[in-house]
Amino acid sequence: MSRRSKGLSATLITGALLLTSLGLGGVAVSAGPPTPHSAAARSFAAAHSGHAMVTSTASSPEDPDGDGYIPANPPVTGVTPSTQNPPHRYFHEFQANCSVTRTRPDDPIVYPQQPGKSHDHTFMGNTTTDANSTTASLAAGGTTCKAPGDLSGYWMPTLYNGDRQILPVGPQVIYYKAGVTDYTSVRPFPKGLRFVVGSPLQSADEFRHHPGFVEGWECGDSYFNTEFPATCPNRADVQLNIRFQAPSCWDGKYLDTPDHKSHMAYPVVEPGTNDNMCPADHPVALPMIEFKMAFPVNGDMSQVRLSSGTGHSFHYDFFNAWDAPTLKALVDHCVVGGLQCDARGFDETHPEAGAALDEHYRLP
Repeated sequence: MSRRSKGLSATLITGALLLTSLGLGGVAVSAGPPTPHSAAARSFAAAHSGHAMVTSTASSPEDPDGDGYIPANPPVTGVTPSTQNPPHRYFHEFQANCSVTRTRPDDPIVYPQQPGKSHDHTFMGNTTTDANSTTASLAAGGTTCKAPGDLSGYWMPTLYNGDRQILPVGPQVIYYKAGVTDYTSVRPFPKGLRFVVGSPLQSADEFRHHPGFVEGWECGDSYFNTEFPATCPNRADVQLNIRFQAPSCWDGKYLDTPDHKSHMAYPVVEPGTNDNMCPADHPVALPMIEFKMAFPVNGDMSQVRLSSGTGHSFHYDFFNAWDAPTLKALVDHCVVGGLQCDARGFDETHPEAGAALDEHYRLP
């Protein structure tokens, strides 16, 4: 039996993405907006964010039959969501500190092999990321991350003030943390996993109530904004910031799916408790990525916008190309070990635990 016959077709999944990005994931596809392939859908998208997404006309070279599913090889089977409650540790995380590499209208996840088809993105991490990127090409590239083993691609819509690009300066903070209560159950990302967090088509209300929403847009003493504040304190120490978390539960089957989301899920609350666990259909606990971005802009914010639209269209992409032993060392030492680590895997409050990496951010 083909993969198509086991679930929604690529077309239905794409329609489901639109519903999910609009906070309507529980509504039947037939009851929601038209599919993104229609003119009505493009009008619907424009009404929500002023930004319409064009249809992808090519598939990833890693997609064996062009149906949008990239199978994990091997898949992860026999896993059930952990309900264990290990000794409480307030932190279980490490940082990937990565700088901006380039901007370009490419997206190798949503528009593979279609350069120039996307809205403009600001890329961090891997220095080679473009529309033609694959797991193999990223693995052969360089990186601006502090850890040379992090060859992953990270990208988000480019921020503008009028017509001027505003790019984050220096290493940005990308957290890898436990999203589930049983932090000891978290395992490294499989090589080649990719997904999109949020949607350029989401409305302001859907952005505000997205499960990945942390503090929204903030500057100075202004927090939890779904749109850019009209003004920010005009001081050297003030920047525009955002924090946004990714889903961290994986189905164990696919490295990508047609909507670039449905193979991932956010943790859920275990019934009768305050504990977070992975849902049964996405039982594999992976690190929860959190973007913590800082943009050097303040003062009059009236002309600030994203390449994808207004502030509530913020979203980002992740394409895992970590060196597997390096990622495993950081996950095991910091996340499973219940530490608050820097990019070396060192927790200054627990120096006795040592570091996962050496002074060059490499495996010792």
